Amino acid sequence: MKTFLRILGVVLVFAAGPLFMAACSSLGLDRDWRTADRTSANIAPSPKSTPEAIVQVYAGRAFRWRGIFAVHSWIATKERDAPYYLVHDVIGWRGYYGESTVASYASAPDRNWYGATPELLAELRGEAAEQAIKRIYAAVRNYPHANEYLVWPGPNSNTFVAHIARQVPELKLDLPPTAIGKDYLPRAALMGETPSNTGIQISLVGALGLLVGLEEGVELNVLGMTLGIDPLGPALKLPGIGRVGQP
Repeated sequence: MKTFLRILGVVLVFAAGPLFMAACSSLGLDRDWRTADRTSANIAPSPKSTPEAIVQVYAGRAFRWRGIFAVHSWIATKERDAPYYLVHDVIGWRGYYGESTVASYASAPDRNWYGATPELLAELRGEAAEQAIKRIYAAVRNYPHANEYLVWPGPNSNTFVAHIARQVPELKLDLPPTAIGKDYLPRAALMGETPSNTGIQISLVGALGLLVGLEEGVELNVLGMTLGIDPLGPALKLPGIGRVGQP
């Protein structure tokens, strides 16, 4: 009986966040993708008035029911004196047509993700961005799962951004706990560096694992959902809800 209650307690802890998010009308679970807002959220500086190189990483709540559990993340780059940004991301439907799920295209870097306002997770500017952009382009090209896509537990869009972050340690990217797929390690390895490059993680194909990093703190991954604590924040990391505390 005690064992059953412990298991039930763990299930409730991991289920409480998604259930809470499901009850929040702000997610817009009834949005239609054809009419959902995809305009700029006016977070990124204008490329026309900002000549320096820029790298930015964003995340927005995933579309419709997926937003109860997870965010979709992407990375944007602007070379020095370039009049536009390039957005680099992974979209599953591309694979349904036999195409690579990875794409790089000119677009607003801070566009709303089908009605969800994006959050800026990391940014580099100037010379640091110039050096990082070269490695980002290389990481986009060598992403090992360009012909694979699984919403859960990965590889997906968050797996892609985590892969790039490992090639650009100066980003010190701490992906949100709702970035399901971030813990799917390249080529399904069992151990690797954290996306921030400040620690190590153990992961069983993104469905079960443990992460310890200076930037991320301590995270427990159960069925792709993350429960953790960032003592330096300080902040709690809750399944479905995300980071609670200092940004």
